[in-house]
Amino acid sequence: MPKIADIQETPNPNAVKFILKEPVSHGTSHFFRSKEEAEKDELAKAIFEVGNVVSVFYMDRMITVEKTDESDWEEVLPALAVPIRAAKGVSVSNKTNGNKTEVNESLFDDPKVREIEAILDERIRPYLVGDGGWLEIVGFENNVLKIRYEGACGSCPSSLTGTLMAIENILKQEVDPEIEVIAV
Repeated sequence: MPKIADIQETPNPNAVKFILKEPVSHGTSHFFRSKEEAEKDELAKAIFEVGNVVSVFYMDRMITVEKTDESDWEEVLPALAVPIRAAKGVSVSNKTNGNKTEVNESLFDDPKVREIEAILDERIRPYLVGDGGWLEIVGFENNVLKIRYEGACGSCPSSLTGTLMAIENILKQEVDPEIEVIAV
């Protein structure tokens, strides 16, 4: 059972990040946008059952929960602590995510995509994790990179404007000046 080491605010006012003392996954991210998507995931399902939850993202020693606009953190936080403390760590060898978007693994055979992935790992994802989020590459065709934000970044206005533009600018400078980045 993981103990909560800290609870941190994120740039998204409707999302908080729980920092845990033990991992709930090992190197895999899990993202669910509804109770139905979380049906087969014990941890996410239990968090959605608290009510007023819009999305659940977890990876390693972090769980990010997004609440509804009308709910109050003072009521939601204590209720969320119960299923989080009761969680059992998972050991999953393959990435899973709740919204079932399949990523074509052959996408990463493209040297340009591998270069982009390395830049994202080194320069972008660490900051997103710090804010309770993540991003995945879901497609690359005709110099258009499709990414999906997860966790607190999934509905945060700054991720869909400033962060997206920053990613595109970095990739234009370091990979290809003609690249376009869109969030899906």
